Amino acid sequence: MTTPTNYYADLCTEMYEILHPTAPQDELAFYLSYAREGDRMLEPLCGSGRFLVPFLERGFNAAGMDSSAEMLVKLRVKAPEAEVECADLLTWTPKRTYDYVFITSGSMSLFTDPEACRRILEKTKAALAPEGVFVFEVDTVATSLPDDADWRTSVEVKTPEGFDLVLKSKNRWEGDTRIQYSPSIYELRREGEILKREPMDFQIRLYAPGEMEALLHEVGFGTVRTYGSYAKTPATGIEEMFLFECRV
Repeated sequence: MTTPTNYYADLCTEMYEILHPTAPQDELAFYLSYAREGDRMLEPLCGSGRFLVPFLERGFNAAGMDSSAEMLVKLRVKAPEAEVECADLLTWTPKRTYDYVFITSGSMSLFTDPEACRRILEKTKAALAPEGVFVFEVDTVATSLPDDADWRTSVEVKTPEGFDLVLKSKNRWEGDTRIQYSPSIYELRREGEILKREPMDFQIRLYAPGEMEALLHEVGFGTVRTYGSYAKTPATGIEEMFLFECRV
């Protein structure tokens, strides 16, 4: 069976947990700044819970969703009572409305097809309560990477068991579509012997200034604020990420 694009499987999840055990404090503070006591909140693409768990620890009524069963296993270890659902955001149907929906860490950029992105924005808008807010971020064209002539080892870490976990990748930037292709291979090694190999078709859509704002207005968001930092400084168009605060 072919693994879906951008799917976080076993080895990818293991490396993610080692490299990103907790949320960066400035980013976490940014998303927490929109949380209000009593609001119902949702984090699509919650992964292993590095943002969702701090929300729950603070007593917020927050639920999560992710398509990676492997990532959700890690989340449930940290927060066994968490309300989480394993589902694909593209085919997910919201069962209720939310006062606050947030997608962290540039994960919206994982949806490289413009029509898929539009459907997600429309679905999220429909899931918002009348006074609700949708907050997310995307990576920008300023983060595009030079093409690689060959595979290269980009990350190498030790697992808790003492094995070597290695990530090899090969970047290719497609300027016309603004897609950064980074096919990857994860390898679990013991004294040089490969115990397990896991391919990943990783790609992200990078955004130019004004591009996402136009799409948000097209799908019906009336108020859109664009920030260039977690301190909520207005975007100037040269940042490596754009953050959006969207209301109907």
